[in-house]
Amino acid sequence: MKKVVLIGASGFVGSAILNEALNREFHVTAVVRHPEKIKRVDERLKVVKADVSSVDQVYEVCKGFDTVISAFNPGWSNPNIYEETLGGYLTIIDGIKKAGVNRFLMVGGAGSLFIAPGVRLVDSGEVPDAIMPGVQALSEFYLIFLRKEKEVDWVFFSPAADLSHGVRSGRYRLGKDDMITDVTGNSHISVEDYALAMINELEKPAHHYERFTIGY
Repeated sequence: MKKVVLIGASGFVGSAILNEALNREFHVTAVVRHPEKIKRVDERLKVVKADVSSVDQVYEVCKGFDTVISAFNPGWSNPNIYEETLGGYLTIIDGIKKAGVNRFLMVGGAGSLFIAPGVRLVDSGEVPDAIMPGVQALSEFYLIFLRKEKEVDWVFFSPAADLSHGVRSGRYRLGKDDMITDVTGNSHISVEDYALAMINELEKPAHHYERFTIGY
């Protein structure tokens, strides 16, 4: 049986990943703060309410699973997004390790991608102030904490700078640490193609203990 835990399944990215996984016949345990936000009904879907700031709650929902995907985000308008993002992901890592999870796929941010030699997006001055705390938190979690993790086989999947609703084209490019841009210099990807690539990585792991990125 193909099964996975999806943390943050009701959010913008999480809901796209949820739909892609279910459409490809995965059994999904969706971990959310507000179960009523999950509108899809599917016999392969189990919705669980849990608080990812609790190691024990993360452990309880993840035990018995080999793989966890996290699209956790405390909300871009949350005034405490920086602290809650860092704290939440540190707790998630502790909880999945306690549960014996072997594989962890994380929806990363674009902030830690290089946009020029030696220059990351987060340090470029191009990130709007309104979203800077969340961008910085994801970047710091990857750069300071996740890259040192050796116990769980992880990936940090950074989207393009512009991640928005679009079409599921299946035509995209993957890279490593440099932001992918098109011929006009724009960095963008649909959330549908991002979700497609995430589930491709779930089905056929191609990256281990590393970050990768996507763009058109």
